[in-house]
Order: sequence, then C-alpha cells, then structure tokens
Amino acid sequence: MKAIGLKAPGGAIESLTVPQPSVLELDVKIRVEAIGLNPVDYKSAENPLPDWTYPHILGADCAGTIVETGTNVTRLKVGDRVMVHNERHRPGTFAEFYTSPEQFVSKLPDALSLTDAATIPCAGLTAYQILFRRISLRPKETILIHAGAGGVGSFAIQLARLQGLNVITTASKDNHEYVRELGANVVIDYRSQSVEEEVRSITGGKGVRAIIDLVDSKSAEASLRMLSFGGQLACVVGLPRAIDSSNIARAITIHDIALGAAYVSGTVDEQNDVAVMGEELAALVASGQISVPQIEMISFENIPDGLTRLRDRHVRGKLVAT
Repeated sequence: MKAIGLKAPGGAIESLTVPQPSVLELDVKIRVEAIGLNPVDYKSAENPLPDWTYPHILGADCAGTIVETGTNVTRLKVGDRVMVHNERHRPGTFAEFYTSPEQFVSKLPDALSLTDAATIPCAGLTAYQILFRRISLRPKETILIHAGAGGVGSFAIQLARLQGLNVITTASKDNHEYVRELGANVVIDYRSQSVEEEVRSITGGKGVRAIIDLVDSKSAEASLRMLSFGGQLACVVGLPRAIDSSNIARAITIHDIALGAAYVSGTVDEQNDVAVMGEELAALVASGQISVPQIEMISFENIPDGLTRLRDRHVRGKLVAT
C-alpha cells in the first residue's frame, strides 16, 4: 500500500510502499479517507523513537471506514465511520490503511464528514482534555489562550466560550478577525504588544484564572506571572523551566498536557476515555455547537510539503490530506 514516512532514522519524509497492516484480536482496520496534519508529525520525524522499525509510517490523525475487526472487538463493526489519534510507538496514519486498538477509536455521527473529523483528534482532543478533564473554571471567569489561530487554539477558544468563559487570545494581526469569529473576546497582537502588560490592564492587575500555553517552555514561564491567585496553567508544548517561591505562594496549579500518555499509561479507564472524549467532541461539531478550524485540502503526495509549512508556521487552521 501507499504510505508516507521515513526509510531510516533522520531521513527525509517521503513516499513508501509497504504491506498492509495485520489485524490483532483487539484491533480494527481502517480504510483511511482523510488525514489531519499536526506539528507532532514533523516533530516525530525529527525525534524518532528508539523502538521504531523501518520503513516507519508517520502520522497522528485520520478518519475513515472500518473494513476489518479483530476477533475480540465488541464495540465497533465493519462499515462504521470513525476517527482516531495514533499512539506514537505504532506505525502512523499516513497510509491507505491503518490499524488501532478498539479503545482508542471514536465512532462518528452521520452528520459529520470524514474531512471535518480528520481535523479533530490531536488538536481537538488536546483542547477538550484541558477544558473538560483537567482545568476547572466557573462561567464568566477569564482564560488566556496563547496561539489562538492554530489547531489546538481554534478548538480551545470555542470550547471555552461554550463553557461561558471570557476568552483572551494571542494572534498575529492577520488572524485577529479569524479568532474573533471563533469567539475570542479580546485579541492581543503578540508581535507588537506586551502580552503581560495587556493582560494586567484587562484584569485590573489581578491576572487571569487560567492559561493554555501552546508555544514553548519560555512562554509557559512568562505565563505564570499572568495568573491570578489560585490560577491554573495548562502546558502543551513545554513546562516552565523555573518555578519560584512567589508562584507557590499564589497556589498556582500546573497541568502537563500529554494526550498520548494515556496510550502507555496501562490505565484502562484513561485509555477508554480517549474514544469517549472523541465521541463527545464529534457530537459537538456535528450539532453545530462548535466548528472545525479553517481547512485547507492537500493531496496525499503533498503531505511532506504540508509538514514543512507547519514547521515554518505558514498555516492557518488545519491541513487535511485526502
């Protein structure tokens, strides 16, 4: 079958020809029809795991139709339309067919297209896990979401608004209208404004109740200074490098967000919750309560170029390959 990945560690991302994957007793085999691209895809290529075998197929997300089930699969059946987020130790989703353990696969509502579904798993589940499983906020409290125009940020803004939160986000000037359409109350241009000064001004010096940091460890460290007493910081890309006594005295909670940790946790409830979260989020999209990010369609063959654009931050919303 056709696939895209690495022929050797540190090699170029390129087209592959590999056998179709076999189906274990708890697996489902999916005919891949739409693939969502994510930063983790190129980051995985740059930092391969030592247990990978080669050629190795890359890819974190896909949506498609089940064509085969293992002998012990009970929840899903052939013909079901599904989406899935791949566990990084396994061969990925950049292929004509993909297999996954049943507990990580989310069944899709009929009203949700496979193209829209392919945008959801990595970015959407990360945002959903933060706002519905990790941090706890009351309606009308204020949250700061860094990088609101990206994949995770696009979902996070909408989910925060769905919870009745006041949303501040950061974005370049070209993306201000886009994030406002998603529901952001206030947009800060991180290139021309001091985010910390703006947050202090908006909150009367108190700081915000929660921050979702989607940038890096340095940004996460700066975010600590913008939290109110008892504030919560969700770190997706990196934790703060240093936490001083003043942060401890303010009773700040730091959440290390790692969606893929459930796969290697050995905790069945956490693993099953991956599919549950996916189905809850898919239902919100299908019902129109939230929308998927702006989509740019590309061909399967152009996935390597799409990953380069993601790395260079030349993408708004999501790239989806068919």
